[in-house]
Amino acid sequence: MLSSANTANAQSDSTASQLTPSPETNPAIAQTEAELQSLSERLMESRKLSTSLAAPLSDEDQTVQAMDDASPTKWHLAHTTWFYEAFVLREHLAGYESFDARLDYCFNSYYELKGERHPRARRGLLTRPSATEVRNYRRHVDAALRELVATLDEESQRSDTVAHLLELGINHEQQHQELLLTDILALFARNPLFPAYQQPAATTPDAGKTKKPTWTAFPGGITQIGREGEGFHYDNEAPRHDALVPPFKLANRLVTNGEWQAFIDDDAYQTATLWLSDGWAEIQAQGWTAPGYWQRFDRNTWQQMTLAGLIDIDPAAPVSHISFYEAEAFARWANARLPTEFEWEVASRDGSCTGNTMGSGILRPQPATGEANTQLSQLYGDVWEWTASAYLPYPGYRPPEGAVGEYNGKFMSNQYVLRGASCLTADGHSRATYRNFFYPDKRWQMTGLRLAKDVS
Repeated sequence: MLSSANTANAQSDSTASQLTPSPETNPAIAQTEAELQSLSERLMESRKLSTSLAAPLSDEDQTVQAMDDASPTKWHLAHTTWFYEAFVLREHLAGYESFDARLDYCFNSYYELKGERHPRARRGLLTRPSATEVRNYRRHVDAALRELVATLDEESQRSDTVAHLLELGINHEQQHQELLLTDILALFARNPLFPAYQQPAATTPDAGKTKKPTWTAFPGGITQIGREGEGFHYDNEAPRHDALVPPFKLANRLVTNGEWQAFIDDDAYQTATLWLSDGWAEIQAQGWTAPGYWQRFDRNTWQQMTLAGLIDIDPAAPVSHISFYEAEAFARWANARLPTEFEWEVASRDGSCTGNTMGSGILRPQPATGEANTQLSQLYGDVWEWTASAYLPYPGYRPPEGAVGEYNGKFMSNQYVLRGASCLTADGHSRATYRNFFYPDKRWQMTGLRLAKDVS
């Protein structure tokens, strides 16, 4: 298949958390025949969704890498396939034959215990295997997964272990589905033709969308944070523990493009006193004067590159593609602050985990509805919300042993937590305890903010 025997990412996989089936934090997932059937159906639906997300793209589109942080579509399709092969099929399907063992080198991301890997920054140079060969690779592994699922039963300990790994694989692939879309956006934004991934989806204007934000107060106190013993979750969401949360209040909606425009017009990008020192150095080094993908072709009109191509900025829609540094500076400018991740979890835990996510088909942030101006809205969907919390282990956290234990714990340094979900997050992937994380200078993801204030 390949012309050479030696023929992907900490950050690309960092929207995911740890891939390990820990009995202490993830109790039995598959216990009944109905649950096993549901697991099988969700597995195949997830595999099909990745393929359908790539369908609008040419093979050339799928090969190119926009930047070091991003990965080619072809790599995402192959890496999620490699995961099942490396962590599930080789260990749990008797007689399984690898599609091509050399692909381990190509599509391992950062698992040191799984061997050497192709340099992350050079994934766009992997013209071989071809996109066609990657699609064949997926079909080979999908057939093996169907064979494996057919062997599962309700009472076998082996079946329970495999079910855990398959559940992890589904969630892992969902995270790469979001990355696939953000990485294609990064690629198309660098194309002078500003190509569209899809035609603009119809949206419904809302009469209340321009209202000023309101604030919801929370009394604070000692509260339980994190999740365990309640179905699937990643290891970085546990252990559940007590946290002291002082009284606080949150804005009812996300910060909008129009509000960000006022931030720009007030020369905030030229006002050093608004910025953390590292943030000021970053915007100077990068030449940032607006959020990512904002373009201005004349003195008065801003446009933004989206998966529907270049469109006019919607002032009522949530601002997106901003770094932690920008979010923190805006909050300071607005006489507010970013919420902590514990405040965000307290505020969101009693609400629905639904919103404008991938399944809406819009694939870009949407304005809050009129009703949302009197209650917390947009907690899930539209954009991931930067918090003021460093990405650190919860008290008592221990990374699992083995290769899958490399996924999460070793990245708990120099990053910040984001909560919620985005317009590109797979439906059903969100929950109140979910901890996304990125370095503070990153903004190619769908990242935005919600303001918080102290209650005196």
